[in-house]
Amino acid sequence: MAIVTPTTAPRGYRSVFRVREFRAVFAAHLMSVLGVVVAEIALTVLVYRATGSPLMSALTFALGFLPYALGGTLLAGIADRYPARRVLVGCDLLCAACAAAMAVPGAPVAVLLVLRCAMAFVAPLFQGTRNASLADVLGPGEVFVLGRSLLRMVAQSALLIGFGLGGLLLTVLAPRGAIALTGAGFLASALLLRFGTALRPARGSGVRTSPLAGARAVLGDRRLRALTLLFWLPPLFLVVPEALLAPYAAGIGADTAVLGLLMCAMPVGTIAGELWAGSALTARTRSRIVAPLAAAGPLVLLLFAVRPGVPGVLLTLVLAGLAHAHTLGLDQWYVDAVPEELRGRAMTLLGAGLMTLQGVGMALAGLAAEFLPVHGVVAGAGVVGTLVVLVLLADLRASGRSRGGPAGRPRDETGVVTK
Repeated sequence: MAIVTPTTAPRGYRSVFRVREFRAVFAAHLMSVLGVVVAEIALTVLVYRATGSPLMSALTFALGFLPYALGGTLLAGIADRYPARRVLVGCDLLCAACAAAMAVPGAPVAVLLVLRCAMAFVAPLFQGTRNASLADVLGPGEVFVLGRSLLRMVAQSALLIGFGLGGLLLTVLAPRGAIALTGAGFLASALLLRFGTALRPARGSGVRTSPLAGARAVLGDRRLRALTLLFWLPPLFLVVPEALLAPYAAGIGADTAVLGLLMCAMPVGTIAGELWAGSALTARTRSRIVAPLAAAGPLVLLLFAVRPGVPGVLLTLVLAGLAHAHTLGLDQWYVDAVPEELRGRAMTLLGAGLMTLQGVGMALAGLAAEFLPVHGVVAGAGVVGTLVVLVLLADLRASGRSRGGPAGRPRDETGVVTK
């Protein structure tokens, strides 16, 4: 099947769905993401009922994030060493087996936690391999960027829909039954990827490298390092208001219903921003808005300095989410800069660092709020986050002057590789 290239593909998200393989990838992603969200809810409830401990319940949820850094570092080389389809199907089957084992009646809590860790451990490998393989399915141009955007929007929507769906499922099913359904979802995802995508050779041609070799190759390159940090660091600051929404809402007298509304604000803004950038802007315009929107995202958190009420908080969080539209242009810069033989490792490390640093940001926000007013912590995060983004953009600009783009091609002032 022919790959759609950026020179022949029509603009807009419809062009992505015209690629048959992407439809299989998209459906598999939808099933696995919803499965993960439902499994997190059901497993948290199951552990709490078994132990009666809020700490164990919270730890169960945290285990969905903690193994990311280790898994992303140790497994990154596999993404390029073996064919992508084989890696993706293998990860899905492992997760399906873990979910099936969790659903076994009488499984001890310790076993449940180990199985949850195993699922989280392979998650960065799965995500990095899938993101790298998108460039094979869609080509490394505009259609790839739109495909990445669609997968991100599915993940954001899963946070809005999945928790509600999980809660609804638990009204009619026992937690183990809900977990069994997620296992079926992983199995369906594996079948879609196995029979809906082509088998392509490994990028690394079977070359074995140490677990840290990929990290050194990616982070040792000045431009790749700056681009990677532009993905990693802004979310570290943008999670601060979400991490502190519960105490902030309590401080302004908002009830739990309002808190739920506030929690939805940033994901809604993020989805709207991506839709706007993907459907209304050209590739060149997306590239031009990277710098201003990357800096504006954290900067709007400065509005918390005036301790806004519910309408002000809603507006601030939606605006911070809308600024996420810059990610589409950043995606193009990244895939242009990463050598093809490193693409799987780079994408795996990218996802692992992103998840890990968001967890770090939440922890640091909670620690700071023990000593400082919540609204001051959020506003301070906005200022520091903007300064960090400006430093990274300056470093990225300097790296562009010091060398050309991939294969020696020069870049224009927006970072776009010129023809």
